[in-house]
Amino acid sequence: MILPSDFEPLWAAPESAGQDGLWFVFHRSNLLVYTEHATPMLPLPADVLSGGLEIDHAGARFVGMLRDTPVWAARSASDRAPDGHGFENMRGLFNRLPDDLLAIGGRAVQMLEFDRTHRFCGACGTPSEIFEGGRSRKCPSCGETYYPKVSPAMMVLIKRDGPNGRELLLARSGRFARGMYSALAGFVEPSESIEECIHREAFEEVGVRVHNLAYFSSQGWPFPNSLMVAYVADYESGEIIPQEGEIEDARWFTLDDLPGLPHRLSIARRLISHVIREVDPDHPALRV
Repeated sequence: MILPSDFEPLWAAPESAGQDGLWFVFHRSNLLVYTEHATPMLPLPADVLSGGLEIDHAGARFVGMLRDTPVWAARSASDRAPDGHGFENMRGLFNRLPDDLLAIGGRAVQMLEFDRTHRFCGACGTPSEIFEGGRSRKCPSCGETYYPKVSPAMMVLIKRDGPNGRELLLARSGRFARGMYSALAGFVEPSESIEECIHREAFEEVGVRVHNLAYFSSQGWPFPNSLMVAYVADYESGEIIPQEGEIEDARWFTLDDLPGLPHRLSIARRLISHVIREVDPDHPALRV
């Protein structure tokens, strides 16, 4: 998700930033939202933050400035929400909260998750401490320093031009929403380049070889901590054989017969739209 242009991501709160502002409160990875109306809402009213919630204020994180508004993140020890509110999975809030707030919420939950998973030094077990203004944690005993985990992952949309025009190789995992297909994706292994990962994953996941790799774009994706690096590639050879236990289905789709596609906030959707736009700028799938 792309942070809005009027948001400044920061690690430490400026002196002018008080505790008032926009708060993202999570229980585990679920976000507290106002649900009294049909559409969930942020920000949360002040009385909700001051009472009725078991907020860990000591572990609160400053997230940045949205125009002149300080943005904070904190955890609730309980999943019990005040009347008219509820904790909801962030993926379930797509199309229900504004895109800008979802993107900031993605940064917020990753910062809290960094603190949760690095409370103790992985080398000697000593409790770690906030370091470098909050952008890292350091062990006071052995000096080991930890930074937020970012997992690089490739994404590749494989295309070919057949007798019926452009075709896209799209696949689905059993974790996807029903009927949704996407480009191939996979995590980079140690000592592997993005390009090497693309060739390996394309063959492992669907049994095809590719060439003419072209970089498209990249995007941070907070589910849980990925950096997606997206490419377009041309089909070279091979018959589609979905990887057992990983790929539920994979096939070639013409632009006249596309399946359900990923949400507009994802780089997968932007990548697919880019390749469609090359040959059909007025395609209905581009109207999202």
